[in-house]
Amino acid sequence: MSLIGKFASVGSATMASRVLGFVREAMIAAFLGAGPVADAFYAAFRFPNLFRRLFAEGAFNAAFVPLFAKEIEGGGQQAAKRFAEQVLSVLVLTLFTLSALAMIFMPFLVGAVIAPKFAEDPAKFDLTVQLARIMFPYLAAMSLVAMLAGILNSLRRYFLAALAPVLLNVVLVSGLSMSGYLDLAAPQIGVVLGWSVTISGALQLGLLVWALKREGFTLGFTRPRLTPAVKRLLWLALPAAVTGGITQINLLVGQIIASGQAGAIAVINYADRLNQLPLGVIGIAIGVVLLPELSRALRAGDAREAQHLQNRSLEFGLAITVPAAVGLALFPQPIIALVFERGAFTRETTLLTSTVLAAFALGLPAFVLTKIFTPAFYAREDMRTPLWASIISVVLNIAGSLILFPRLGVTGIALATSFAGWVAVFFLGQRLVSGGLFRPSGQTVKRMGLVFVAAALMGALLWWVEASFAEFLLEGTLLVRLVSVLLTVSAAVIVYFGFAFLTGGLDRAEFARLFKRRKKT
Repeated sequence: MSLIGKFASVGSATMASRVLGFVREAMIAAFLGAGPVADAFYAAFRFPNLFRRLFAEGAFNAAFVPLFAKEIEGGGQQAAKRFAEQVLSVLVLTLFTLSALAMIFMPFLVGAVIAPKFAEDPAKFDLTVQLARIMFPYLAAMSLVAMLAGILNSLRRYFLAALAPVLLNVVLVSGLSMSGYLDLAAPQIGVVLGWSVTISGALQLGLLVWALKREGFTLGFTRPRLTPAVKRLLWLALPAAVTGGITQINLLVGQIIASGQAGAIAVINYADRLNQLPLGVIGIAIGVVLLPELSRALRAGDAREAQHLQNRSLEFGLAITVPAAVGLALFPQPIIALVFERGAFTRETTLLTSTVLAAFALGLPAFVLTKIFTPAFYAREDMRTPLWASIISVVLNIAGSLILFPRLGVTGIALATSFAGWVAVFFLGQRLVSGGLFRPSGQTVKRMGLVFVAAALMGALLWWVEASFAEFLLEGTLLVRLVSVLLTVSAAVIVYFGFAFLTGGLDRAEFARLFKRRKKT
């Protein structure tokens, strides 16, 4: 399977999760709006989600995958299995200890880290503590899921690992449907959501255990010991834990600052949900595939293949992300109104969420470029350079949020996050080029330029349509708005891809092979 085909395999599974995520968010918006229960749920869920990104997905995808790939290349699957069992035993002990401590000290964590301003509203504070305790086991389950997914990816089995997050949204949508059928009150719906998150973690873990067993790769437990291989993993994972969760760190900073404004946390989450669609589908797909592929190429001493992988990843990432960013920045209000505006989600909330989404969209290409650039360092076991990039980004994000929030409200937090993301990308890109680790080919530079021109033409079309047909996009019935938005997006897609394919901005042959393969399948 080609590199683009692997991206598409992971991206299609992630797309299924994101689509169900929209259904989930639309239902939460209808039931809870931007009220105190929504604030409590999103604040509580952000905490285990942050640690999952920092210590599970971030650390393991950055540190575990290159070491596991090294074991496969050097000693075969048996050596890799022994290494994985050593890591699993230490990980389980660590997760048990961390979960126990977090459950005990959760009131302190909510008051000091998660949402300090909630202390002014005792009911919201108590609900946040309750939900955080219910959902914290999700961290343990997803940490194990991240490890098993890393093993599957290293074995070049990408699809099921990418499909697992679908279960989160399936369980949450089911819980919300049950809540609506039983006509539960808002706080009760929050508790149902909390338990749904934890149950989904157990189901995802079970799915990947089955997937590994199907590959003949079953893991057992050994006595937890800090072997040299485990110590090496921990040494690499420490900076990777911070670097891998750079986006989540920035969002947590925004959450802490925004916790003093009623409804602000929910608004950030609704906007980020739309922003995460292209970021999740494209950024995660590239990050999942590129790291093990690049690690194996470098272990085999194939520098030419490593350059090819990075060039194609850069082309593919920008080709999808740039038009997505333009669309979300110029056309946010009709999309927000169509997806969320019903029930407790009012037009006023739509306007605020739209400005936040546009501000997040400005940094969307930067976040995807980070997913493309960091594997080049991780595959070489260089964790320090991405760590410095994350430190710079977090410092700038905190400073920017503190400066802009009093002036622009929650939109200022999104702008600060986007600006910090771009600074981090320029830092990483400069280090790659100056270190001789990567230099875009002439063909890649040409295609990138054509992609920007195509996105500009598409943006001009979106601006004209929204200015000319706002009545149909925003004020009509649900059916009229749905048809109007779909027609507009379809026209934008035709303009962008038509220009990109005709001028060579996108590789027609590669996409033709991809769709031909899917048709055969």
